[in-house]
Amino acid sequence: MGSVKLKKVGLAEIKALYQVPVKSHKGQNGKLTIIGGSRLFHGASLWALKVASRIVDMVYYSSIPENNKLTESLKSKIYDFIAVPREEIRDYLEESDAVLIGPGLMREKETKTLTEKLIKEFSQKRWVIDAGSLQMMDKALIPKEAVLLPHQREFERLFGIKASREMAVKMAKKYGCIILLKGPADFICSPNKRQVNTTGNEGMTKGGTGDALAGLVAALACKNDPFLAACDGAFINGLAGDRLKKRVGVYYNTSDLVEEIPVALKFCLDQKRS
Repeated sequence: MGSVKLKKVGLAEIKALYQVPVKSHKGQNGKLTIIGGSRLFHGASLWALKVASRIVDMVYYSSIPENNKLTESLKSKIYDFIAVPREEIRDYLEESDAVLIGPGLMREKETKTLTEKLIKEFSQKRWVIDAGSLQMMDKALIPKEAVLLPHQREFERLFGIKASREMAVKMAKKYGCIILLKGPADFICSPNKRQVNTTGNEGMTKGGTGDALAGLVAALACKNDPFLAACDGAFINGLAGDRLKKRVGVYYNTSDLVEEIPVALKFCLDQKRS
């Protein structure tokens, strides 16, 4: 980027988000499919699910059978979702506005096969790709306008090059995607746009905060431009962490963050445009 000053994500971008119409009906405000979770990582996809269920009208959640059973036990705490067996996932992908794949998926052949098969079959869907799927998929299959959410190591594993803002821009242009390169300051780029997000703090190094971010970005992507969804997801996720830090210092976890995200979003929408 050299000496180019990047625009920070702020309230102006939040104000541009889709707003739920007063007279809307169930299903009009976003349907999201989340594919994730494994025998080793139970919580990752559930955090994404908890965040997304607060944003969109319906979340279709597909994991291994034991995780699907866990989500069913959460029905009293999470409003709208359907636990979908993997063999039935295609029917739900058809009617979803966006798809999140990767949270909690392990770095194994099964993840690669599942990710690549679904992306090939539903290449025109709005994809948000994270974690296990990012680390195992063939970069040549990245769908156009997909949102990728790598941290430095995941970026390097996927693209085979050292992570930097310059390389993120090159890869976004090469593959026609949006990259949210996570770090102390998040860098968000598309083939022709770039912004930086500076919300967040050291308390967010705990496991699971990236999964909450993935659920938030994917939920926002259901009814918003993917680049805007990535920018605003990063801002809101980090702001929720900053609000928690003011109250309890760095002594909060991802479950606390999940609860704070809708509060932070409402706070932003209540503010006058700066």
